[in-house]
Amino acid sequence: MWKHIAYTPLFRYLQCPLSTCCAPLFWASKNKYQELHMRRQKTWNLLNCEDGVKTANMPPSNMIHCSSVNFKTKNEQQQTKIPVLNGDIPSLYRHVFESNSRNSKVCIQRYSELLEKFSKGGGENAIYRHTQKNKKLLVRERLRMLLDDEHFLELSPFAGLGMPYGDVPAGGCLTGIGRICGIWCVFSASDATVKGGTLFPITVRKQLRAQEIAMQNRLPSIYLVDSGGAFLPLQAEIFPDKSHGGRTFYNVAMMSSLRIPQVAVVCGSCTAGGAYLPTMSEEAAMIDKIGTLFLAGPPLVKAAIGEDINSEELGGAMLHSTISGCVDYFASSEKETYECIRNTISMLNYDIPAEETLEFDSPLYDSDELLGLAPQNYSCTLHIKLILSRMIDGSRFHEFKANYGTTLVTGFAYIEGQLVGIVANNGELTHNASLKGSHFVQLCNQRNIPILFVVNTAPGAAAPSSPNQAVDHANRLKAHASMMSAVACAAVPKITLVVGGCYGNDSYAMCGRSFDPNFLFLWPNAKIALVDSRHLPTFSATWDDDSSETENHLLKEKLKKESNAFYSTARIWDDGVILPQNSRKVIAQCLRIIKQQKHQVMSPQWLPMSVLRMVTISRRQRHNT
Repeated sequence: MWKHIAYTPLFRYLQCPLSTCCAPLFWASKNKYQELHMRRQKTWNLLNCEDGVKTANMPPSNMIHCSSVNFKTKNEQQQTKIPVLNGDIPSLYRHVFESNSRNSKVCIQRYSELLEKFSKGGGENAIYRHTQKNKKLLVRERLRMLLDDEHFLELSPFAGLGMPYGDVPAGGCLTGIGRICGIWCVFSASDATVKGGTLFPITVRKQLRAQEIAMQNRLPSIYLVDSGGAFLPLQAEIFPDKSHGGRTFYNVAMMSSLRIPQVAVVCGSCTAGGAYLPTMSEEAAMIDKIGTLFLAGPPLVKAAIGEDINSEELGGAMLHSTISGCVDYFASSEKETYECIRNTISMLNYDIPAEETLEFDSPLYDSDELLGLAPQNYSCTLHIKLILSRMIDGSRFHEFKANYGTTLVTGFAYIEGQLVGIVANNGELTHNASLKGSHFVQLCNQRNIPILFVVNTAPGAAAPSSPNQAVDHANRLKAHASMMSAVACAAVPKITLVVGGCYGNDSYAMCGRSFDPNFLFLWPNAKIALVDSRHLPTFSATWDDDSSETENHLLKEKLKKESNAFYSTARIWDDGVILPQNSRKVIAQCLRIIKQQKHQVMSPQWLPMSVLRMVTISRRQRHNT
């Protein structure tokens, strides 16, 4: 077994200060050990009359490296006999289970109502104008023509709910991940029924998050542009800053330079800032008599220079495909356009293997029972293994450090045949639990295993009341810092699922949004806040001794409202609210999406430069046409 050792160090708690000065002694002793191992192997072969057995060929010490571990599928899982979790609901806590179920049904009712409302986009009048007057397809109809005939992963469907400037259904655009000709792609599609596709601050934020996911997972990006540009009354929140609208164009160039394909479709008005997406993309298609592309439309031309010109002459598909070169493909209909884009994606040179039918076992327990395990508050939390037993293959779980730091559960499991390391809260994140988490995260990082964080953090510890408690708090703080560093520096994919509370400092160690997970999803019952509103009196006394009871009550109500899962997802603090019973399917889909990047065929010669579209057109040239 020793010939498979990787000598890359794995630090359990703290790095040894002698690790660098003792390096020569380490390598010398390791070489001696290898020689001793080979002698013992020869002796063992002779004693067992195995003259024909060759000794293991040990590579030179300077060629040993840390490689990822390959784990196989169902047959090997059965051979290793991974322990099965007991997912039975204890009768003693049946009342808690039923109380959680009632709360989950209320949350799901809210979820369903919002989903139905936002699926209508800008409303019936806007839909009628879009389809009957403008003769355009609805955004979901366009996606059905573009994507393969299967479900796609929609991101942040409740974005734009209850914003200070009013509701913006789905943030005015649809973003998600779907397959085109078998290749996972990120799409960002304008919904022109929502205020004509105008860009609001939440629209920009949603588009930037989609691009961030595309960069993290190296997914081709498809832009369906039908936008009237920025909403000018809110220009100060859209235009000037680093994370505002201009960042979208910067990301297009950077992703192209990283060889992440960028493809655009002009399927409506592309005015002002909206005109840059197709012109900066590597390939672009445009629909005749529907798509237009210009910085300023005919009314502004008339006001500026007194010239009468129509949209087709100023920036139609024929002009841009034959003269300006701003688009590469001319299409006479929307159907023809999406067929063209599908052909383009099929030519991206991805060596996607044939679809394998992985054999995996379903969990032994019903996923519908997750509704009773979704805690309505921290006092209604049941053991986290009851949730895991309803999400992982065969409810089999290889637990790591089962008897140490028991308020954090760590271990390995399979989700739809895909190996994953699991880090799950099971109480307060103590000193020992944090050290355990730090060790396990480094282990997954060294073995190239994706990590799933299942988050239900404690509301917050009480302030220390004695010197001993203060020392304990300080030690816990150091352990928290160790785990946070391990999570931040882990290079493997990370998926975060918030099943209950996500509070304060513990949320950082559990890979909250600020620690950049590849995907982050919430259950409808989830709470996201610095502190739990039910524990506010403990903290407010520290902040302001003179605050009145009325002010505390108002603050408590404000915190309660802002910690709601739908408040969070409306502002894109996450990638969407998902139903508990769909968690396994969504996580498995994310794991498959993450793996695609290894199938992209790379050119051996590569310069970090985006694909440039050299376009020049004079006013005289336009008149000559």
